[in-house]
Amino acid sequence: MTVLFLGCCVQLKAQFDAHFSHYWALQSYFNPASIGSAGRLNITGTYSSQMTGFTRSARTMYFSGDTPLPFASQQHNVGVGLFNETIGLFTNQRLFVQYAFRTKQLWGGRLSGGVQLGMLSEKFDGSKVDFGEAEGSASSDPAFPTSEAEGTAFDLGVGFHFVHPLFYVGLSASHLNSPEVLLAETNEFQISPAFYLMGGCNIQLRNPLLSIQPSLMVQSDGVGLRTDITGRLTYTYDGKSYYGGLGYSPTISCTFLLGGTIQGINVGYAYEMFTSQIGAGHGNHSLIVGYQMDLDFFKKGKNRHKSIRIL
Repeated sequence: MTVLFLGCCVQLKAQFDAHFSHYWALQSYFNPASIGSAGRLNITGTYSSQMTGFTRSARTMYFSGDTPLPFASQQHNVGVGLFNETIGLFTNQRLFVQYAFRTKQLWGGRLSGGVQLGMLSEKFDGSKVDFGEAEGSASSDPAFPTSEAEGTAFDLGVGFHFVHPLFYVGLSASHLNSPEVLLAETNEFQISPAFYLMGGCNIQLRNPLLSIQPSLMVQSDGVGLRTDITGRLTYTYDGKSYYGGLGYSPTISCTFLLGGTIQGINVGYAYEMFTSQIGAGHGNHSLIVGYQMDLDFFKKGKNRHKSIRIL
């Protein structure tokens, strides 16, 4: 059972960063340099239920907020994020703050560099492990926690982000300091750095009401590699927009997306269907809700509210 526990730690290490089907709308989770790129106060929350039908499958929540600061032509931007995920008897939590500096004009767009500082917490509830009645079970093994065990570590991430009127692209790295978490004073694991490349654009069709938003994300921890390719068709009319889309991750899954923006609130749903032996009915359900607001610090009157528009 000790081997099983350590094996769980190794698996957790390899899969520490959650995957989101709405990755293009949650860029701040992957890249701190992307904060403030909308030029408005941006608030986003998402919830994901993974591998439906399996006992103690993963449940993931992420909330974030970011805004440009009211000076220096929005060159300074700040953000904050809160992440919580339960996988089996493990609970992973992260709380972090972000800062990004954005250039005024460069190559027809704006380049930004960002840093993320935070704390991560790992919990393991050993009290819920069923050891059975086998002689010499792990319940008597001092290396295996039989109660709640928790450890924390400092976490560091950096990134670069370039926004052009026609496209955006970002490169980032998380867990650069390879944080080590100690559980129950006898078990520890190290979280490997993860690297992300993300990009996308907006293609206006001949019909002025229709546009296409292709996007791409490549992520790797130096051992495994995952690529996500997504395309959305958006219909925009009278200040409202609706979209439907498909995503594909080679050898892993296909994703179906629906969403829209009404009265300044963006809502989206995604179902990720695995193409492996897990089965189509045991996929991931994801829901995202977001809101953006113009902040006018210098002029009198009420703040103007605008709907979210993410490439």
